[in-house]
Amino acid sequence: MALKNNIMIVRHKLLTELVKLWKNGTLIEKIDRLPIELSPRNSGHPGRCCIHKERAVWKYKSLPLLGLDMTNESDELTPLSEYARMAMDRSKNGVIKDNIMCVIDEACSSCVQINYEITNLCRGCVARSCIHNCPKGCISLDEESGKARIDHNTCISCGICHKSCPYHAIVYIPVPCEEACPVGAITKDERGIEYINEEKCIYCGKCMNACPFGAIFEISQAFDVLEAIRRGEKVTAIVAPSILGQFDTTIEQVYGALRKIGFTDVIEVAQGAMMTVEHEGHELLERIEGGAPFMTTSCCPSYIELVRKHLPALQKYVSETGSPMYYTARIAKEKDPEAKVVFMGPCVAKRKEARRDDAVDYVMTFEEVASIFDAYEIDFAKEQPYAMEHTSVREAHGFAATGGVAGAVKSYLKFDADRVNELQVSDLHKKNISLLGIYAKTGKAPANFIEVMACEGGCITGPSSGTTVSDGKRRFAKELTKQKKTY
Repeated sequence: MALKNNIMIVRHKLLTELVKLWKNGTLIEKIDRLPIELSPRNSGHPGRCCIHKERAVWKYKSLPLLGLDMTNESDELTPLSEYARMAMDRSKNGVIKDNIMCVIDEACSSCVQINYEITNLCRGCVARSCIHNCPKGCISLDEESGKARIDHNTCISCGICHKSCPYHAIVYIPVPCEEACPVGAITKDERGIEYINEEKCIYCGKCMNACPFGAIFEISQAFDVLEAIRRGEKVTAIVAPSILGQFDTTIEQVYGALRKIGFTDVIEVAQGAMMTVEHEGHELLERIEGGAPFMTTSCCPSYIELVRKHLPALQKYVSETGSPMYYTARIAKEKDPEAKVVFMGPCVAKRKEARRDDAVDYVMTFEEVASIFDAYEIDFAKEQPYAMEHTSVREAHGFAATGGVAGAVKSYLKFDADRVNELQVSDLHKKNISLLGIYAKTGKAPANFIEVMACEGGCITGPSSGTTVSDGKRRFAKELTKQKKTY
């Protein structure tokens, strides 16, 4: 997750307003006026050419929050109310979109189209290394100013001119989402709009918060869940351990707020994490005894996508143990087979993992949960606390932070922990991915147990958190100390 910025504030505000309309039973009737109310006449529109553009962006950003995307538009004159009706109809038949993420064309159109530009620092030097080294001959000397210029119609953004200029007069202008993506899954299409290739995407969510225009969204299932609750269906929330860092209140009051919204039961995913620890601990010892050079964790779905799509040679080293969500969903289904199971966490990739798991019906992010709490005007101080039937160990809650999985496994193994030498790979950026590729290719690693997490610092800094990094870490550390039960 990035530091707090206006993009996150806008996402939160928009979903909050949509949920308010839904809660009052006026979503379809009043949604068409929402862009006008959010950007009324004579209001400012920083970053946009005009107020009409701003309103169009509000409209199209509503689509993924309703579980739709730009491909659902066949006519630009179709009002938002029609899309809201589509969303409500979809929630009844349970059909959700295939893609996990999408790009909002109207918002993306403001991004840079070129990667290199010559600034006024150019001295028009005699060496002219930029001109002589350009493989496409797209740099020439301006006869009036005597300075170099780039023909962007022929430039291929190779960067040779940037490297060769002795004055550093040629600057590299990154496309933030492309720069953030560690696997090259997002590129511009023929219209200059970013396109996410889901055959490459590992759903780490880095692009989503890197985009300065807020053009990248998850396809939300929030209204599918809310509609199920409104229909009177049983809905169980299984909540990720990183919930401890999300809200400035006690965890029991957060669970009480979920019950107030209409969730019939709340189960901590930390309970499933204990099963992950047990299975993974025994599996690790078996692999060590069998002579395996190393084993990696398997609970981060973004890492699993990375292995499947980009590092298949690493697959044999990945633990076969299920994730905490996997085990918790089965606990929920065993407790009430008729209940819909909703995983709640800070992760985009969990949406993909849930597609492969018949026991998980929906996924909601903490960012979405925070918006729903605001729409319901939840006052945590006034909420009835809801205590868990099952108390999980502190180490299971610690799964949310870097080192938490490896630490939990070693704590569970007790005396056998001396046989485990762990390594933490936190943050799936290009360098760490390359490192994992070397381990896979050589079959050698500096440790026999490798914990891999896509997010720097672990799940508590996930891309869909409902709070900032600093607040999340502080709250998580505070709440973790309250968990007294240990291995």
